[in-house]
Amino acid sequence: MSTQNIDIETDEYKLTLKKESEILLMCQKEKNIESCFTCEKIFECEKRKKYVKSVYESMSHGQGGGFEF
Repeated sequence: MSTQNIDIETDEYKLTLKKESEILLMCQKEKNIESCFTCEKIFECEKRKKYVKSVYESMSHGQGGGFEF
């Protein structure tokens, strides 16, 4: 894989993360909350699930696997 392909993929994951982050923040603003942890729908929320997935994909660049924090 060339460097250019890696840059394009990286940008794709960063753009997706940015988009999902904005969607989640808009939802929080609409509900007048500062965190999803105070929302009654936290465990079934599709917006939050998509955001979390985009975080993991941006960290792994779609390769899957574990993470070290």
